[in-house]
Amino acid sequence: MGTEQTPTTVPTVSAGAVQWTVERIRTLWNLVTDRPVSLYAASVLRIGYGLLYLIFLLREFPHRHEIWGPSSPWTSALAQQLFDQTGWNSFLTLSDSRAYFELCYAMALVTSALFMLGWRTRVMSVLFAVVVVSFHARAIFMTDGGDNLILLMAVYLVLTACGRRWSLDARRGRVGAARAGGMPAPMRSLSSQQLRDARITLTTVVHNCGIFVIAAQVCFLYGSTGLYKVQGATWGNGTALHYALNLELFQPWPALSHLVDQYPIAITAACYLTVLLQVAFPFVLFGRLKYPVLALLLCMHIGIAVLMGLPLFSGAMIVADAVFLPDRFYRFLGRLWRRTTQRIGAGSADASRGPESAHVPAQPGPVLTTTPSSATQ
Repeated sequence: MGTEQTPTTVPTVSAGAVQWTVERIRTLWNLVTDRPVSLYAASVLRIGYGLLYLIFLLREFPHRHEIWGPSSPWTSALAQQLFDQTGWNSFLTLSDSRAYFELCYAMALVTSALFMLGWRTRVMSVLFAVVVVSFHARAIFMTDGGDNLILLMAVYLVLTACGRRWSLDARRGRVGAARAGGMPAPMRSLSSQQLRDARITLTTVVHNCGIFVIAAQVCFLYGSTGLYKVQGATWGNGTALHYALNLELFQPWPALSHLVDQYPIAITAACYLTVLLQVAFPFVLFGRLKYPVLALLLCMHIGIAVLMGLPLFSGAMIVADAVFLPDRFYRFLGRLWRRTTQRIGAGSADASRGPESAHVPAQPGPVLTTTPSSATQ
C-alpha cells in the first residue's frame, strides 16, 4: 500500500502587506535622514543639564576637597583599584596635587557654563561628557539617581546637534548669514558638494538616533520604575510615601513632611497615581494625553525635590521630560518671550520719558486769514 503525500501549502504574503511594509520602511528612513528632529528639545536638554551640573559644582564648592579632591577618604589609589575592576576612568586621579585639582575644578566650571551657553557646542559637548564621567567615577559611592541620569544624558548629547537653537553658535550663524546676505554662494565642485551632502546626512542621522535613544532611555526609566513599584507591597497598599516621609535621611523640612503625612487618603492616592503615571508613560507618547501626563510628572518631581530634598534628581528628570515636547511648543515659548520683553522694554521707555512728555498736546498750525478784498483780487 503506497503512502499518499498531501501537498504542503506555502503561506503567501499579499502584495498589499508588502507595499505597506515598504512604505513604512521608507517613511522611517525619511524621518531619520531628511531633517534633524527636536532641535529645540535638544537645546533645552543642553541648557538644562549644563545649568544643573554648574549649580551642582558650585553648591559642592566648599566640600570639593572631601568629595573629589586630595582630602577625600576615598583616595585616588582606592579609586584606581576600582577602575581596574569596573573599567571607569577619571582625569582627577592623574595627580594628587592640590593645584592640579583646583585647575580641574575650574575647568569643569568653565566647561559646564560654555556648554550651557552653546559656545563651540561640538567640542564643549565632548568636554562636558568627559567632565561628568570623571567626577562621577571619582566619587562613585556618593552619587544618586540624578547623577546617573546626567551622566547618561551627557554622553547621549554628544551625538546630537544641541547647539543649533538658543545658543551662541546659532547667534553667530545668524550674524554671519546676515552679513553675507547679498553675496553669491561660492561655487563648489561636484565632489566637494557630494562630501558636504554626505556630511549633512550623516550629522542628521546621528542627531536623530541620539534623540531617539534619549527618548527610549526616559521611557525605559519610567516603565521599569513603575513595574518595580508594582511588585512592592508598600506601593500596593498605598503606604510607600508614608514611610518615605518619615525617613530622617529624606526630611529637609521635618515639619512639612509631618504635615503632609497627616493626610493618609491623599498619600494613598498619590502612591497609586505615581505608579499609574510611570507604567502608562511609554504608551501615551503618541497622543495628546502625554501633555497632562507630563504636567502631572512635573508636579511629582517638584514634590520630590521639596519634600525629600532631592533637587538634582528632580531637575534631571524634569529636563529629560522636555525631549517629548514638540518644536512648535518651544517656538511658541520663544515668541511669547520676545513679545513679553518687547512690552517690558516699551513700558520702561514710556516711563523714562516722564508723564509730561508722554502726552504732548497737538500744536495748532499757522492760520491763514483772507480779507474780502484780497479774495476778489
